[in-house]
Amino acid sequence: MTFNLIDGLILILYLAGTALFGLFMGGRQRSTRDYFLSERAVPWWAVCLTIVATETSALTFLSLPGIAFTGSMVFLQLAIGYILGRILVAIFLLPRYFEGETGTAYVVLDRKFTSGLRKGASAVFMVTRLFADGVRLYTTAIPLALLLGGLGLFPATDPLIIYLAAMALLTVLTLIYVFFGGIRAVIWTDVVQWVVYILGAVVSLSILFSLISGTPWEILSSLASEGKLRIIQPFPDGGWSSLLTEPYSLAAGIIGGMVLSMASHGTDQLIVQRILSAGSPAPARKALVLSGVVIFLQFAAFLLVGALLSLYYDQSTYGANDVFSAFILQELPTGVTGLILAGILAAAMSTLSSSISALSSATMLDLVIPLRKTVLSESDTLRLSRRVSVLWAIILLATATLFIQTSTAVVELALSIASYTYGGLLGLFILSLLSMPIRSGAAMTGFFGGIIANGLLILLTPLAWTWYTLTGTVLTIGIAMMLQWLLPETSTRRER
Repeated sequence: MTFNLIDGLILILYLAGTALFGLFMGGRQRSTRDYFLSERAVPWWAVCLTIVATETSALTFLSLPGIAFTGSMVFLQLAIGYILGRILVAIFLLPRYFEGETGTAYVVLDRKFTSGLRKGASAVFMVTRLFADGVRLYTTAIPLALLLGGLGLFPATDPLIIYLAAMALLTVLTLIYVFFGGIRAVIWTDVVQWVVYILGAVVSLSILFSLISGTPWEILSSLASEGKLRIIQPFPDGGWSSLLTEPYSLAAGIIGGMVLSMASHGTDQLIVQRILSAGSPAPARKALVLSGVVIFLQFAAFLLVGALLSLYYDQSTYGANDVFSAFILQELPTGVTGLILAGILAAAMSTLSSSISALSSATMLDLVIPLRKTVLSESDTLRLSRRVSVLWAIILLATATLFIQTSTAVVELALSIASYTYGGLLGLFILSLLSMPIRSGAAMTGFFGGIIANGLLILLTPLAWTWYTLTGTVLTIGIAMMLQWLLPETSTRRER
């Protein structure tokens, strides 16, 4: 292990500096809206980078290289779909979020259907985000657990204690600036953290090229000859019969990535909260679409790291989830190890802070405030919002412990969890965009029925996770439209 005092100082300075920077940039919060959305418009480029930082997380840093380490770079097909999905969201859904007073993504549903459907969709978002980001928080503990275990600070036979210590440290430090600084603190720390972990990726690539014998061109040629640099997989390896069971064929990657991006960036409060902070549609649209391009380039860099690691390590030595962590802790020189670990923490804290803020805003704006019979003062509402943030931080930490020592590639695990319910949410939002009247009862039955039916489809068939969102969307819309047609029409007015 190359980690030493200098690396430790870099980590300590980074963690302390991030918390202080977030507190400074967040400023004083005067209202719940300011706490969750920011009364002052955030520049479009900062919104773009916070979107990228939010959806990247430590999964990209640690697990994405593992996909190329054991396979190739065909994961980039999803990133192509991500760009297309963002364009569709920018055209059809994004303008709706700037119509009137919008605090969360689910207000759009309240306008066409019922407040009950808005609350139901918000609750589904909370459950999905809780488990998906629990995976992400656990992932960050992997290199820190290796570090703490190597230093002998905890019993080597009790990995649960090591993981809990690492996750608790990150959660507490992140909560400090979320609690006091609100969404502005989250966004501006995201910008800094994005720079840090991209710097970590660039440094990792540079060092790997220097450690592997041959010129960069020779190294890339070797990877290409082994199929490691393959981006497009036109047909499934098992033939057309396996089109729906292989996740990284061209159709599954691009179509699946497009629909997944439409759901995650059009119906997920985690992203919509950032879109709203831009203040108006034009800068929000620019930030959203360009974030897709940045994600593509970022994914390419981390996949290339994994491809290079396949030339440096034998696949029998490390698994997909821990190969990059082992390289960081064992092979990097003094100072660089601390920098890379800071990049991992940056990716983790950006996603964790965003999740805490988004879950808290949905809880307060979709559930607590609408359900209260008496109106709280602005100061009391702000105080309660901060307490809700603390509660969600604790719940996220507890959920992350469920995924300790999972054998699944965690980047696929997190995306498949989100995809499980994203289809229902996207189908519901598409129904809200239709000009034809849709009864709220039909929409609600379609929403929950689609999620249940999609869950059964996933459990009972070998369907690849890249199709989960599309099948959920089709099932939700299909069930709702069938009920709209079959059941007698009682009224065309909006139900309450």
